[in-house]
Amino acid sequence: MIRTGRAAIAFTLLLAGGAFAQQQPAAPPAASPLVDFSKVEIKTTDLGDNVYMLEGQGGNITVAVAKTGIIMVDGQFAPLHDKIKAAISGISNLPIKYLINTHYHGDHTGGNEAFAKDGATIVAQVHVKNRLAAGTTNGLTGVKTPPAPPGALPTDTYEVFSKVRLPGRVADLKHIRNAHTDGDTYVWFKTANVLATGDTFTNGRYPNIDFANGGNIKGMIAAADIYLKLTNAKSRIVPGHGPVADKAALTQYRAMLVTARDRMEKLVKDGKSEDDAVAAKPFADLDAKWASSELASKNFARVVYHSLADKPEEKKKGLLKRLLKRS
Repeated sequence: MIRTGRAAIAFTLLLAGGAFAQQQPAAPPAASPLVDFSKVEIKTTDLGDNVYMLEGQGGNITVAVAKTGIIMVDGQFAPLHDKIKAAISGISNLPIKYLINTHYHGDHTGGNEAFAKDGATIVAQVHVKNRLAAGTTNGLTGVKTPPAPPGALPTDTYEVFSKVRLPGRVADLKHIRNAHTDGDTYVWFKTANVLATGDTFTNGRYPNIDFANGGNIKGMIAAADIYLKLTNAKSRIVPGHGPVADKAALTQYRAMLVTARDRMEKLVKDGKSEDDAVAAKPFADLDAKWASSELASKNFARVVYHSLADKPEEKKKGLLKRLLKRS
C-alpha cells in the first residue's frame, strides 16, 4: 500500500470533549438488539470486471477480486460477518486482504474486528481511527456509542490520498473533507469503472450529514462534483445506501443537495432558528422522492440547518441546549 440525564450529564459530555455523531435515522450499534440479524440476507450484484456490490443490513459493501486476494470496502455489522464471508465465498475463495472503511459509522465498520482476525488489513482515513478510538455521541439525540475495541481500529491510515494494490487490481483512495463526516473516503476502481462512495452519496434518499463530526452539506456537494468528473455514463456507482447507481442518478442527487443548501441558507441568513426552519418545511416538494419517512424529512432539514448555521465554537453550546431541552 502507498500512503501519501440531565443537565449534569449534558455538561459532563461537553467537558469530555467527546465526538458528537448524528445519524439519520440513528444507526444502531454494531450488535444492535433492534435488528434480527439471523433474518438478514446478503444480496450480491455483479458490477463487471470481477467487482461486486453486497447488500445486507447497513451500508453497502464493495468486493473487488484480484489475482491473489480481495479488496473489500466496508463491512456492515459484526453479527453479519459469517453471512458476508459466505456471500464472498460464492464469488471467490481468495482471502480478503484489505478492508477499507469509507467512514467511522458502525453500520460500515462493525465488521472490522472480525475481518481483521481473519487476516484483513483495515484501511481508513486517519479521522476514522480517531473517532472509533474515542467513542462518539449522536449530535441530535445524545445517544452514546462507546469506543471500539483495539482490534476494530484501522491499522493502516492515510491523510489525503492512498492506493491499495494487489496483483491485477488497484484501488485509489481519496479523502473528501467535511462531507458526510470529517473522515470520508471514496474508492475508485478505475479499470473496472466502479466507484464506492460511502455515505457521501445515498441513492434515492436523503443523506445523513454528521455535522457534529465535521460533516457539512457544502462538502457533500463538493464530493458529488468530484464524482461527476470522475465517472462516465457506463460507470457503476456503489452508494452508501440504496441500489447501484449511474451518473444520471448522481446528477439528480447533486441537484437535490444544491436546492436544499440554497433554501436552508436563506432561512439561516434570515435568522431562523432550527425549529423555525424545520417548521417552514423548505424541502416539502423534495420529500416525495427523497424522504423515506416524516422523521427522515425533519432530520435532513435539521442536519442541513446545523451544517450551515453552526459556528465551530457554538457546536458544544448547541448540543448542550438540545440535551437540556430533552431532559
